[in-house]
Amino acid sequence: MFQFSRAIYRELARDIQAPKGCANSGHEAVLKACEANLERLATDRHYFAKPARTLFSDIRPYFPMSAQAKVWHVVQMYIAAAEEWLLKQPRHGYDANGNPLQCRATTRRGTACQREPLPHNGYCPSHQHLAETEQSEVAVIAA
Repeated sequence: MFQFSRAIYRELARDIQAPKGCANSGHEAVLKACEANLERLATDRHYFAKPARTLFSDIRPYFPMSAQAKVWHVVQMYIAAAEEWLLKQPRHGYDANGNPLQCRATTRRGTACQREPLPHNGYCPSHQHLAETEQSEVAVIAA
């Protein structure tokens, strides 16, 4: 995922300015925000609803108003490319960092389910009913 965060940083590096009242440059902060955002996208995709908006909000203070549209476009483009790349990766029971995948549900005792999840929703076969519940909640909220 570093190739995406570094690409965002490289594309925006010329326009970075330190915020008013800040002694250090914003380059390190922008790079760290890009890396943290894409790390979360790779490891916690199901609970990260709007990664492009989050990253833009994090790095926005480091750019002048004249560059805001460019920043949004670059962030949106690379986040979409990263999401597409993640979807194409084979799911063999491990996430992008090599950690074993686990079902998103908890057991009756309150511990995390240890079974391997299905790729389309993050729940194991025993907990598919929870995924259906999430979808119906989203439909009710949208209505």
